[in-house]
Amino acid sequence: MKRTTALATGILLALFAVSSFSFAQAPKVQNMPTYDQSPYHFGFILAGNTMYFSIDPKANFQDDIYAGDAVSNLNLDEASIYGIEGISTYGFSVGIVGNLRLGKYSDLRFVPSLAFGERKLQYTLKGTKGADTSLITIDDNIQSTFIDLPLHIKYKSKRMHNMRAYVFTGPKVSIDLATQKDDEQDQNPLNLELNRNDVYLDIGVGFDWYFSFFKFGTELKMSYGLMNMIKREDNIYTQGIDNLRSKIFQLSFTFE
Repeated sequence: MKRTTALATGILLALFAVSSFSFAQAPKVQNMPTYDQSPYHFGFILAGNTMYFSIDPKANFQDDIYAGDAVSNLNLDEASIYGIEGISTYGFSVGIVGNLRLGKYSDLRFVPSLAFGERKLQYTLKGTKGADTSLITIDDNIQSTFIDLPLHIKYKSKRMHNMRAYVFTGPKVSIDLATQKDDEQDQNPLNLELNRNDVYLDIGVGFDWYFSFFKFGTELKMSYGLMNMIKREDNIYTQGIDNLRSKIFQLSFTFE
């Protein structure tokens, strides 16, 4: 979590530094001076992302003891949850940009995308077998392929030669095409199923650079999942979690 936040902060500072340099070096003649007067335009987006889960465990979850069917696939007499952690991993996205001009400093953007990524849940369990007690670590790598349907309002600054800064926000509907399914050949005893659909709130900041024949943009976006993604099952892995929400940081490059 701290590493992801630090990375996002560093990228944002780098964007500001690059934009300041670009402004200082900007030519006196504007490229595509009437570009923003067009009622609509299109483009495409390439992005890298980091995905992880934000976990809210149940109160006093470490005090609950699970036995019988709840730990049947662990070959233990009983177990309790010692800790649960969401670990971030990296992925990428590709998509199409549709931009509708609302006013001099505002646009409506629809950016349907296909996102690939993986999230990891790491459980540390305290297990008992006969007279022996030990800590067991179990990882579940949850691979996802999302269809993302975001609708954003983009607020732009005044154009400074061939550069313009902007912020944006809006909702995003996400459909996971690769939800976890039972796999008899999977040797991992943890096979956690999640809800397929999610709704996010996106917020971000970026910069547009105007070139002779196209506009290039860089932006940093944070997506906060609004829905609880976990499916309740009668096992140790779901009973200790109150809320499981998705969070995504994305660095994007747009060509319009």
